[in-house]
Amino acid sequence: MDTAVLFALGLTLFAGLATGIGSLIAFFASRTNTKFLSISLGFSAGVMIYVSMVEIFVKAKTALTDAHGDSLGYWLTIVGFFGGMIFMAALDRILPQLENPHEVKTVEDMDAGPTNDQYAHLRKMGIFTALAIGIHNFPEGIATFMSAIQDPSLGIAIAIAVAIHNIPEGIAVSVPIFYATGSRKKAFQYSVLSGISEPIGAIAAWLILMPFMSDTMFGIVFAGVAGIMVFISLDELLPAAKRYDEAHLSIYGLIAGMAVMAISLVLIA
Repeated sequence: MDTAVLFALGLTLFAGLATGIGSLIAFFASRTNTKFLSISLGFSAGVMIYVSMVEIFVKAKTALTDAHGDSLGYWLTIVGFFGGMIFMAALDRILPQLENPHEVKTVEDMDAGPTNDQYAHLRKMGIFTALAIGIHNFPEGIATFMSAIQDPSLGIAIAIAVAIHNIPEGIAVSVPIFYATGSRKKAFQYSVLSGISEPIGAIAAWLILMPFMSDTMFGIVFAGVAGIMVFISLDELLPAAKRYDEAHLSIYGLIAGMAVMAISLVLIA
């Protein structure tokens, strides 16, 4: 295993374990900073959308047009891009939906507490939420890993954006588990486990995709990664950011994320 692979796996592990940070915030913060949450989620979406459309999609198109010519290569890029979106949409449809697994929970949600007849439901909801988020995080792990293998600086930016995205997911898992069991330790463990699927996705990409990597394979996978990240941004991050929006803060965060990503791509070019 060379240094590049270890670095990519490390980035993916960092992004995945951010769910544990969300769990710790739920247990030790006195209140939720909703303004910061809205800006952060918007920022993460801005980074993902910009880098997907400006960098990842373009690199996928270049690889595929070099291998198959301008027309067929462009069509393959489009198929890969929307294929990534369709994959994530299908994942949403087949997951058990007790509640929206990406609905943002806040520290204040812990204040009221459940009634006696809600404990079993909360435990079940927390487990299914952890499962749903874990399944969602698997392709995110592939996206982070493949980006870091192709371009380490690009991988760092994506890992940070994914990590920001994973923090409220950790809260979403830990809040119902904590109230169902009364155990902070168990809630933290479920929260961390939901993020572990991200490095598992990276390992799967390394073992399954890397041995067959070619310009065609790289282009299609990278186009799919762009589609996955755009779908996550539009379907999960922006709606969550808007929920706690004040004075268009989520849009300002989105623009800031795009600007930071654009400047960083120029500086590291």
